[in-house]
Amino acid sequence: MADALRLYGLNAVVMAGASGIGEATTRTLVKHGAIVVALDTEASGVETVYKSVRGATGLSFNSAADDIGGAAVTAATESLGVIDIVVNYVELPQIAPITNDDASALEKLLHARETHFQSMTTASLPYLKRSPAGRIVNIGFVRSVFAVDGEKAYEKSHAALAQLSQSVAAANGEYGISANYIQPGAIMTPESRRVYAADLDLRDYCIQRSAAGRLGETVDIAKVVLFLTTDDASFVNGTGVVADGGRANTN
Repeated sequence: MADALRLYGLNAVVMAGASGIGEATTRTLVKHGAIVVALDTEASGVETVYKSVRGATGLSFNSAADDIGGAAVTAATESLGVIDIVVNYVELPQIAPITNDDASALEKLLHARETHFQSMTTASLPYLKRSPAGRIVNIGFVRSVFAVDGEKAYEKSHAALAQLSQSVAAANGEYGISANYIQPGAIMTPESRRVYAADLDLRDYCIQRSAAGRLGETVDIAKVVLFLTTDDASFVNGTGVVADGGRANTN
């Protein structure tokens, strides 16, 4: 029972919580005792997703607000009161997977993610500083965001995520707050399914590149989030976990 309630007494906010990685994370944290608010856009239908899930509440917020984090945290704290855990994740619309040559598209994507994550972090820090177990987990873009010839762009995205998380960790470690990140590989989110259905070569490439020989599931990421938000990771800060099934030897 103790293991099942590893997060008992803690309140969590999960971004992009209506489906995919956000939904799997919300359900996993609730299963282990947390009270969770899953936030998503007004068009996501997030309010209906958790109607029968005890311990979870789905809330929409104004994702077009100038202060995205402020709008999100205001919505969350009206329900939770306090915040101990913030899981930053964002799925941004795109026309096609990004290649190594799509420098402008990559920069636009990274800038949008950084703006979302920094705004959310800034708005939630006053609450996390009062928490006995403040945790921030940043989740990167899945592999389907990038084309077959987009490995370098994928690595740049990973590096940017690491730098962002390390900066937050260094600035807030004195308050007992940890900021870590997860870099997913090819994970079967609803958006990934759409991309792979339209690009079977990309799907096959991702499977071949994985030492596990398969595409990942959203719960594979949610389980890593769980570890990083528990006391088991209390001395883990400013670092990341690559959850991609391992890289196959494709030489």
